[in-house]
Amino acid sequence: MSNGDDEGVDAPEDAGDVPAPEVTADSLAERLDDAESALEAAETEADLDDVEATLAAVADDLEDADLADDEDEDADDPAEELESRVDDLQEELAGARGPYAEDVEEQLAAVASTIRETRWTAGGVPEVRAAVETLLSAAEEELDETFAAGDDLAAHADALEAVGEAAVAAGLDPDDDEETIAALRSAAEALEDDLDAAEEWDDLSVAEQLEAQGFYDRLTGENRKDFPPELNVVRIAEAENDPERIVLAYETLESEFMQENCVDALRRLGPEAAFEAMHQAAQKRNRPEIEVLGKIGDKRAVDTLVEFVDGNNPPLQKVTLRALGEIGSREATQAVANALADEAPGVRSQAARALGLIGDTRAIEPLSDVLDDREEETRIRAAAAWALVQIGTERALEAAAAYDDDRAYTVQAEAEKAREATA
Repeated sequence: MSNGDDEGVDAPEDAGDVPAPEVTADSLAERLDDAESALEAAETEADLDDVEATLAAVADDLEDADLADDEDEDADDPAEELESRVDDLQEELAGARGPYAEDVEEQLAAVASTIRETRWTAGGVPEVRAAVETLLSAAEEELDETFAAGDDLAAHADALEAVGEAAVAAGLDPDDDEETIAALRSAAEALEDDLDAAEEWDDLSVAEQLEAQGFYDRLTGENRKDFPPELNVVRIAEAENDPERIVLAYETLESEFMQENCVDALRRLGPEAAFEAMHQAAQKRNRPEIEVLGKIGDKRAVDTLVEFVDGNNPPLQKVTLRALGEIGSREATQAVANALADEAPGVRSQAARALGLIGDTRAIEPLSDVLDDREEETRIRAAAAWALVQIGTERALEAAAAYDDDRAYTVQAEAEKAREATA
């Protein structure tokens, strides 16, 4: 009989501890079934948070559990199937969340970038403007704010980004403000559809693009003589010294025939307006365009061209050296002078002539060395003498004049010119 004193009774150790249930493939599968059902029934973000917590717990237990059957090595590992289910449910969970105000902001930012980066036609611009203004009206109603579109399309794009920022700043809740977010998303999707339908530059045929830029404006019934008409326009433009129209044809038409005719016309004109197009093509080592750069004479091409001087490609080297000589920049002197030692005689000869056109007195010594080399080919020695005459300083002329009795007539002829110039 107890007297109320428990001193004589020993309580069992850890009486309050409940053993953790064993983690098995079946128990994990049941928990995933429950998570799947909860996901299907979820109506709020809080419901989805609970599902996410369940999936995270299952994933942790699955990682720690050893579900392999040690007695049957050939049996399939149930962990792989369970991991696949976890991944699939997590993916479904992510798709069930939102939409959020941040989704609206991201969507409108993408549309704004499309507007800025797309080249719209004259007909497409008002279509884009109208589509954006429709969305802004919807946003003003949903967010109770005013959004200014501005005058040009860049300002319209800015306004779209402002709507996205305002949606985030409003702190829209995915549950409480579900209808507002859905309305903004729907308006953004309608805007995307309208932009897809708006006419952009790439929707036009090549002929339509040229027509839109006034390419054919100078073509009349009286001067229409050549076929195709684009060639006729290029020839009229050359006769009228209108390089912009030729460059437009060069950049737009892909026909090899038209490309060649455009480059030929630009080579004859040598217009500054063609520099960007020719320089871009020259970077691909296109020899005809390099020739045009020489005719243009813009020193901005030098850094590109000097890279081609030492390339073990005589045709490219020669046209490049000629262009550098015509440009006449002393920044190219050293690279050109180095080509005096090239293995190809044609390259050496062109290098000498280029140095003469550049006119840098630093070239006098290397040219004199070439002239003094009796084993060098006559045409190259003659080119060096010619270059010294072109440089024209007293020292250069004296160096050339010293060979007025040379056995090679072409060298002697240049030396006599130098002698006469110093007389």
